[in-house]
Amino acid sequence: MSPTTPRNTFWHTPARLLACALTAGLTLAAPARADDYPAKPVRVVVAFTAGGTTDMLARSVSQQLAQRFKQSFVVDNRPGAGGNIGTEYVVRAPADGYTMLVNSVGPISINQTLYKKLNYDPLTDLVPVVQIADVPNVLVVHPSLPVKSFEEFVAYAKANPGKLNYSSTGVGTSSHLSGFMLTERMGTQATHIPYKGADALNDLLSGRVQFMFATIPSVMPHIQAGKLRALAVSSAKRSRSLPDLPTVAEKGFPGFEAGSWFGFFAPKGTPQDVITKVNQAVNEALPSLQAQMIREGADPVGGSPKQFGDFTRKEYVKWKAVVKASGATVD
Repeated sequence: MSPTTPRNTFWHTPARLLACALTAGLTLAAPARADDYPAKPVRVVVAFTAGGTTDMLARSVSQQLAQRFKQSFVVDNRPGAGGNIGTEYVVRAPADGYTMLVNSVGPISINQTLYKKLNYDPLTDLVPVVQIADVPNVLVVHPSLPVKSFEEFVAYAKANPGKLNYSSTGVGTSSHLSGFMLTERMGTQATHIPYKGADALNDLLSGRVQFMFATIPSVMPHIQAGKLRALAVSSAKRSRSLPDLPTVAEKGFPGFEAGSWFGFFAPKGTPQDVITKVNQAVNEALPSLQAQMIREGADPVGGSPKQFGDFTRKEYVKWKAVVKASGATVD
């Protein structure tokens, strides 16, 4: 270096401009911080069609979050492949707190065993934020079936092996696996008829099939109208939505527990302070939604991200065994 060359010449060269640009880029790419989050609208992806249980819960909670944060939480329905399309969309999304996922038991705890190939692992590529609700499945029968209680249903099914058909919303869904579990525990046979979505309920209402395990919100109006007869719920304890209805477990099948649940997830790497902020906001919102949710058939839950994460992993272990026992698989 020449004695007359200033020691800081380097910082007046293009290299300095490059360093400044890199610094600016890092600043722009910095993850969302809880103190200013959300600074723009948040996309809430639902991996199922509009009008279903996942969608209804996502919209109710998102509306509460929008009011609390004074920012839009926009529900984006991305259905397909049993919830895998919308789930993978969020897995691949930037982990900046502005893409969230409201999802259910199928894509998180069942599909990894059911589908021969997934391009992601829902247990490691997503971060649990908070559980919204438990939604028990309810065993409903067409009124033409000559049974008026769960005990009568079991007796009829055993006396008529192979003569009953049950519908589900698809192979490997909670609806299908609940029916499989019950027929196995009863020690009898019934024919499973898978459908795509609402067609399963439509054929039950028409009497083409005799029974089904369905989420309470999807069939509550039909139960109230007398178009379907509810016999039992699949949860470990009675539902607050149908408190007079017994559980399958208390009617001679101890340990029987099969239902749906719903919660918020975020892409892996989402800042922990953002996860905490959303978790707290949902927990604060649930009491104001409790009456509505119970009326529609959902039991509010809440809790910490860790509690939700531990729960989803236990659900994965449980459903993995059921899927393998059923032989269900999807290419």
